[in-house]
Amino acid sequence: MELRFHAGAQSARTHENLSAIRQDGPYLWIAGDETATIERLTLRDGVYDDQRTFNLDDFVDLPAGPEAEADIEGLARTDGWLWAVGSHSLKRRRVKSGQSADKARKRLATVVREENRFVLVRLPVRGGVPVREDGQRRAAILAGHDNLADMLSGDPHLAPFLALPGKDNGLDIEGIAAHSDERGHRLFVGLRGPVLRGWAVLLEIRPVTHPRDPSRLRLAEPYRKHFLDLDGLGIRDLCPYGDDLLILTGPSMALDGPVRVVRWRTGSVGDIVTGRDLELVAELPFGRGDDHPEGLAVLEDGRLIVVYDSPSPARRTAEGVYADLIRLD
Repeated sequence: MELRFHAGAQSARTHENLSAIRQDGPYLWIAGDETATIERLTLRDGVYDDQRTFNLDDFVDLPAGPEAEADIEGLARTDGWLWAVGSHSLKRRRVKSGQSADKARKRLATVVREENRFVLVRLPVRGGVPVREDGQRRAAILAGHDNLADMLSGDPHLAPFLALPGKDNGLDIEGIAAHSDERGHRLFVGLRGPVLRGWAVLLEIRPVTHPRDPSRLRLAEPYRKHFLDLDGLGIRDLCPYGDDLLILTGPSMALDGPVRVVRWRTGSVGDIVTGRDLELVAELPFGRGDDHPEGLAVLEDGRLIVVYDSPSPARRTAEGVYADLIRLD
């Protein structure tokens, strides 16, 4: 299926950095990892186009302002809300082609923290458009000293990895899924890293409006950890499938593959999820240096749509990119 983007997004290469996706009626919400925006495409004649761009800073106060990238890696929706989560990861400088050995060594020794990556945002949606306020509902953010990474500073499993960049098996959030129940919103947050002796980690949290500031979020209760045996792979995205979760899995570090979609029946197992508790849905194609599956969503017709970061030339079109469609049994 083709996803079409306007000329400004194409020149900014937004369509080449897709990292999150979620279906919402005729709309497809999309985010990339190079901006602080969310994009909305509309289904018309079998193609998603008519792109609209929404700046997160128009709804919440981003820690580093509107221009710094938020590295949005996951989108979720439930009960008229749209959720977006940043990677919460540190970044090691890349070695660029043609650099001297001395400069390359210096870049590899440089680790930076970009505050807009450390956000969880909740937006009310009205008529297919995110808004700052809708009656009693208000956009809110979990960031600053309350961010999810800093909450893990005393965690016996994850705290040792907080000082490592995401691409070095450090903390790296890359998926989010939302469920609603009688107690409110329950979010599953998938970690690409760290992978602990082959076990991937998924956090379960319950964010609520802060009682003293409606523009902020806090956790209603302590987070819960789930450990999943994904054959040494990390979590690249999450998507609800009824009461279950579809999990996009892939390498935690800078490797191309393998990439799979598995199904976790969340009501049937506890915090230790073995391979026997997971069902293989699909083995996905991947390239060498390109075509990295990054986001998945279930469409209204029951098919699974998968979008790719760094699309290969064969996946590019004159106005955008092709996404894959997979029939679910």
